[in-house]
Amino acid sequence: MSRQIQEAYIVAATRTPIGRAPRGVLRHTRPDTLLVHAIQSALAQVPGLDPARIEDVVAGCAIPEGPQGMNVARIGALLAGLPQSVGGVTVNRFCASGLTALAMAADRIRVGEADAIIAAGTESMSQVRMDKLLPSFNPAVFEGDENIGIAYGMGLTAEKVAERWKVSREDQDAFALQSHQRALAAQQAGEFADEITPIEVVRRTPGLDSGEVRVDRMEVALDEGPRADTSLEALARLRPVFAARGSVTAGNSSQTSDGAGALIVVSEKVLKEFNLTPLARFVSFAVRGVPPEIMGIGPKEAVPAALARAGIRQEDLGWIELNEAFAAQSLAVMRDLGLDPAKVNPLGGAIALGHPLGATGAIRAATVVHGLRRRQLEYGMVTMCVGTGMGAAGILQRV
Repeated sequence: MSRQIQEAYIVAATRTPIGRAPRGVLRHTRPDTLLVHAIQSALAQVPGLDPARIEDVVAGCAIPEGPQGMNVARIGALLAGLPQSVGGVTVNRFCASGLTALAMAADRIRVGEADAIIAAGTESMSQVRMDKLLPSFNPAVFEGDENIGIAYGMGLTAEKVAERWKVSREDQDAFALQSHQRALAAQQAGEFADEITPIEVVRRTPGLDSGEVRVDRMEVALDEGPRADTSLEALARLRPVFAARGSVTAGNSSQTSDGAGALIVVSEKVLKEFNLTPLARFVSFAVRGVPPEIMGIGPKEAVPAALARAGIRQEDLGWIELNEAFAAQSLAVMRDLGLDPAKVNPLGGAIALGHPLGATGAIRAATVVHGLRRRQLEYGMVTMCVGTGMGAAGILQRV
């Protein structure tokens, strides 16, 4: 039976503050707890929507192991108090996991298989640390040069991009400084207030002398990453991390982070049934592959594809969230595509705000949704490079 294509609308979009990993304010907060907070916060934005109408929770997670394993999407749905009839599926497309979750939710609604889905992402890089993982590569990866890039660390791929696209160390550091400056200015201006739902962090410390447990509570309302003490001089003093004579440093790379985000996507039928006000329309999504050893350049292939599917021009984009995995790859993509620097990451990016891997796509989608409304812009985009050589891009429209 054929189904008529229908529109998918975002009616709620929120996120947690982003904490630094592995020693930040959210280090003791479980990733499923972060997801629960994001889901409940999104539902609170649409009190008129019957939670029983939610059919699924699609949640991105780049390293679905340990406390964020065992299908964290379904666990998060149940712990958030959603009816047991609501399903849950965890999606892994590395850094584009959260954006892919949003695209999957929108697709199911557009083809008429669902009318209300929660799209989300969560990641605790404090509790599931990349430096503690023991990857096991297929031996075929090392047979010749064709697939060896699969085994490259992300930092090495950034060095490859910097070399091939001739992105200087000075330009990378200047880009990193701008990220912090924009993020700090945005925090001071309250630009994140619409998208962040503060979270209470609870710490319990056993008292060895008293035998009692001390409970400390703290509300976290801002991203922890932006640094007011960053300067070009300080950035220039940092040594390359991934290549002895390289240009990629800890200062011009994204921060390891903890966080979660969630959006509620519905059909026009649900909009009318519950008299909901849409925030944005999900317009298009595209993913494209590139050589794994230069994975950072992925958006240069995905962005044109997403624009073509949306039927709009690059100039029509008023807001672009280009995930700053590394300054080197961000600058290479911007220059290659001719992106307007004023439209790219106007509130700062992952170098300052952090990059909780599988959550970032959902988090940055919330940024675009609220940014478009505040500044009365029509189209926005979330795009990022993806490990093993991919780029992803999703386009949203304010309604």
